[in-house]
Amino acid sequence: MDLVIFEENKPMVLKALENGEFDYMESANEVFEADFFKYIGARRILEGIARSYPTPRRKEEVPLWLYIASELSMRLHGVHSFNAFPTVVRTGGMLNAFAPKVNHAVEHPDAQGMAIACKGFNGKNHYDRQTPCDQDFLRKLAKDTDAENLMRWFNRDIMKIFREQRFFDPQGIFIGDGSYLFVPDNPAYEGSVRLLFDENNHPVGKETVEKMTDAQKVRCQWKRCYKMVTLLHTNAKLEFFVFVAVTVVAGKDNECPLLYGLVKQFVETAGKGVMKKLILDRGFLDGKEISTCKREYGIDVLIPVRKNMDIYADAMALFKSPDVQWVSCEKEAPREEKRPLRFRPVPVRKREQKRQATLKERRQEQPPPPPGTTVIKREAAAIDHFTSWSTCTVPLTVIANREHYADGHQDTWLLLSTESMYAPAARQQYHLREATEERYRQLKCFADLSNFTSRAFSLVVNQVVFTMLAYNLLQRYLLRNERQEYTAKTPLTIRRQLLPAAGYIIIYHANYYGLFGSLEFAELLTMGLNEEARKKIGEKCRRQRRELSGLLTNPRPP
Repeated sequence: MDLVIFEENKPMVLKALENGEFDYMESANEVFEADFFKYIGARRILEGIARSYPTPRRKEEVPLWLYIASELSMRLHGVHSFNAFPTVVRTGGMLNAFAPKVNHAVEHPDAQGMAIACKGFNGKNHYDRQTPCDQDFLRKLAKDTDAENLMRWFNRDIMKIFREQRFFDPQGIFIGDGSYLFVPDNPAYEGSVRLLFDENNHPVGKETVEKMTDAQKVRCQWKRCYKMVTLLHTNAKLEFFVFVAVTVVAGKDNECPLLYGLVKQFVETAGKGVMKKLILDRGFLDGKEISTCKREYGIDVLIPVRKNMDIYADAMALFKSPDVQWVSCEKEAPREEKRPLRFRPVPVRKREQKRQATLKERRQEQPPPPPGTTVIKREAAAIDHFTSWSTCTVPLTVIANREHYADGHQDTWLLLSTESMYAPAARQQYHLREATEERYRQLKCFADLSNFTSRAFSLVVNQVVFTMLAYNLLQRYLLRNERQEYTAKTPLTIRRQLLPAAGYIIIYHANYYGLFGSLEFAELLTMGLNEEARKKIGEKCRRQRRELSGLLTNPRPP
């Protein structure tokens, strides 16, 4: 693998500059993205990902690590069309991580402005390279990669790398979910199907439609879609979110066996004991599979109960007993009340106090909400050793969650757990699944996960897999750099917060580099170095400019 890693060591570079010594100098703006690629390169993550990639090519003319890095760079920028790759390369920071071995910034001889000169890898170009590889190479390799092999690569090979890099939290909390990926109503989308959905984007069958009113039927729509089933890893504090398995199928396929197939695959890859708790919604109720998770894999499952199940009727009858102990569940304080105002500037604090007073007045003027929608009390209770679910061969704990409303009525819903749990803790743990729904909304809305630019199924899967891979690696990068406050943000927000507004001068020396602000570098040259060092640096800069000016001898016309 032809990859050279540079380590940041500003004091060492400064010491070399005092003697007028440096190897290479360039300017850069996308420091965040460059540091991201340097991180995954230094940690050997990029190398392992490329080594295990299921390439369809017999001959490797362009290194696979460059293909993987290019895919990740596009996803970090929220771009999925391969035609946009040259723009991403020129405006992003990926190449800064691999300079100066892969590229140089030079002045275009015909156009007004700077261009990127790349050495290339296969020597088959009639024009000088201004990108490390062509966008058609990326598109063709992505399209030719088998979709099943790509998903298996993500679910197995990537997870092995994550295990070696200690990506998995000791709490072992995983959340399974099924989601629809909607596409335009074009039958050319390979493997897609048309289904009827209600106003909440829930699929409806013939029996459900017959029971609907005319008004409800009008709001139903036929939509073309795929189905995506995933496993997401997090912890109790929601400090990170890592997708550990994904499969994309036709929208009509049953998600239940797909999910448990992913669980089995993950346990075989990461080993037993990594996944300890699996939180699911009621769409994955399967007594046999839940028993398998508990007995064979050592995984405890937490899942809601359907009202038409026998265990629901049995449990509800027992929860009516006066011997059952109900525990109060305190409502979580609103997020606004948790913000420490003392850390805000005085003008901002006063504006916030005035805003809160205005909101309070408006709430007092509004009529009170209907009693049937106001919850005044929440409580929970648990009963162990349920065995009335015939297909489930392990004892279950049933947790009842009861809400009391202002009009006097009550609403009760049940959870099943394969471990004995304190009732409020089970309720709180299940709400982790609801909290992680924001991850899917971010990927679909802000990373355009389902905005597919191709109708080929292999490229549909490619977009899903590499979007999730980039999201995972970005999460890990933020955690390793102690930037946990950004892990719940959208990729666009992360880029806006972490990218510096000013440019930087990057100076390389002996596989080390230092970052210097423009003013800092100007001060260093004028006041921080002696005359002999400045003279040597000036001669090196002139020689480097002459070398770079000759790199684009046959550039592609602008």
